[in-house]
Order: sequence, then structure tokens, then C-alpha cells
Amino acid sequence: MEEIKNEIIHSFGNKLRIRACGICIEDNKILLVKHHSLGKSGFLWAPPGGGMVFGETTEQALKREFIEETGLTVSVEKLLFVNEYLSPPLHAIELFFIVKKISGTLQTGVDPELHKDRQIIIEVEWLSIEQLQKLPSEAVHSILHGVTNLEELFQRSGYFSKV
Repeated sequence: MEEIKNEIIHSFGNKLRIRACGICIEDNKILLVKHHSLGKSGFLWAPPGGGMVFGETTEQALKREFIEETGLTVSVEKLLFVNEYLSPPLHAIELFFIVKKISGTLQTGVDPELHKDRQIIIEVEWLSIEQLQKLPSEAVHSILHGVTNLEELFQRSGYFSKV
């Protein structure tokens, strides 16, 4: 466990990252990725997404991240909001977009920035609002705190900063 935390810090920590993230809703459930060794509870459910690579457009980054993390091909629809994630040593500006599933089979993916023996993605799943509300708040990405209806996410706009 300590090796994984050190790898997270080495790969992502102590620098500002720009992340492209997607809100994908199907059958009134949101697609989330469960990461271990993150968050105060030791795991964190968050929408798929990740760091952008120099020279890559936001749309390209988001499509790549969805394939890597979930096995799904998506279309990127529109920018919803910007969130600042600051939980030292991690700091990211996250651009959240509406995405639609085009094809693929849902599967637990990988994070290519991390060694194959130190992966942090442990599960991907479509979760209902009822399932989200049963999780401890520290185990769910801050953009989902207080959400009582998944459609609320589509109504958000602007800038948010919660950890």
C-alpha cells in the first residue's frame, strides 16, 4: 500500500495538473471509477478522466482516458463546469464534460502512468443516486456531494472548489 501511495505522489503529486473528466449517465446511473489509495477513506469513486498530455486536445484526452479506464468509446458533448481539486500532494484543475457512450464493453481499466503492479483503478460501475448516497462522502468525488438527482450535474456551470 505504501509503495502505491509513493508511486501516486511520484507520478501525480506536487504539481498542478489539468484533467479532462466526463459525466456519463445512462439509465439514470452515472459511470464512476473506484480508485484505491486516494481520498480520506482509502478509496475514491470519481467520474472517468485524467491528465492531459502536451499537444493533445481536451477532447482527445477525454476519449483516451475513457478507453483506458473503462473500455468505452465516447463522444464529447459540452463543457459543464470547472472544478479545482486540492488535496496535497494532489492538485488539479478538472474540466468536466458531458459525454455519451458510443461503443465498447465496460471493463476495469488501467492507469498507464503507473506501474502494472501498482494500479489504483479497482472497479468501474454504473451507480444510481441511491447507491451514491449510501457511500461515505469522503469516498466520493466532491462534485457529487449533495447531488440528489443526477440531472443536477447537467445544470451546473462555472467554477467549483471543494475537496
